[in-house]
Order: sequence, then structure tokens, then C-alpha cells
Amino acid sequence: MRYLLNRYVPLMLLAVSVGAVSGLAQLPTYNLGRTPSAEEISAWDIAVGPSGKELPRGSGTAKEGAIIFARRCAQCHGPTAEGGVAKRLVGEQSLEGRLASKTIGNFWPFATSIWDYVNRAMPRDNPGSLSAKEVYEVTAFLLYRNGIVKETDVIDQETLPKVQMPNRDGFIPKMEDIPKVRCGVGTCP
Repeated sequence: MRYLLNRYVPLMLLAVSVGAVSGLAQLPTYNLGRTPSAEEISAWDIAVGPSGKELPRGSGTAKEGAIIFARRCAQCHGPTAEGGVAKRLVGEQSLEGRLASKTIGNFWPFATSIWDYVNRAMPRDNPGSLSAKEVYEVTAFLLYRNGIVKETDVIDQETLPKVQMPNRDGFIPKMEDIPKVRCGVGTCP
């Protein structure tokens, strides 16, 4: 008897499980959600990559950006972007084996990432409220304050991706940039 129970109990449990699952499948479906429209998708598709191909039209200089920064950013980052209640954005550019505060000049690998972050997340009290022109102006100001561009350089969708950040090569390389090494017996350390 025990042999029969040990043998058939798992089969009975399986049958009950299948019945329960098929019963759940018979429940009414609720039409929750819908496929978003192309316009809705494009409104959310605002990320900007290193190549900058997603950047909108617009332009700005550091001189113009200083005005926007003073009005919309200085209350948190300080009047010179060297820190306030929020983190400092300007500081040492070279880490050279020592710890330094993470700033735009020493930590951000791509200038387009600055534009992307400011556009999506700043100012903190009203994220996404800056126009594309204002974001270009603030980005130019931050690059200027970090000694990366000149105060009169025009930053736009063409020039921003070409800006070489000081610590761009200080990050882990992409896998495709790492040479493939094949090890055989006695050929690799």
C-alpha cells in the first residue's frame, strides 16, 4: 500500500496542479493597458548616447549658460558649481592615483552624457523643465568651468559629441576593444 501511495501521490499532485492552472486560464481577462502610440514612445525616448545622434537642434555658450546656471542651478550647486547642498560639479581633472571628488572634469567619459543628465533630471525642483537651448547653455557653462571648452565656444548637436573629456580613457573598455587571447598549453601566463 505504501508503495502505491509513494508512486501515485506525485502523479495526483501533478494532475491537481494542471487542473488548477487550466482553471485560472478560464478566468475573465481584463483589458489593462494598451499599446502606446508612436508619439507616446517618442516622448519617452529622450536618452542621448555618446555619439549624440539623438541630440535636438539648439546651441549655447558658457557665457549664456552662466545666466541660466545662476538662476536655476546655483541654489544647489553653488554660484561657481564648486558645491553647495548638492555635489560639486567643478574640481580637479586628474585623479593620478589619488582620490578626488567626482566632478564633470574627472569622472564623465562623454560630454553628451552631461547634456542628457541635465535635460532629464535637472533642475532638481522641476526636472525636464529646461528648453533644449538652456540645456546646451548649461552644458557649455559646466564644460567651461571645468576647463574643457572656451567661454565663447558654441556647443550644439554637432560640436558636443566632438568634445573630448579629460578622463575619457580612464574607464573600463568595451568588450569589443579588448583583444581576444587564445590560450593553449604553455602559451598564457
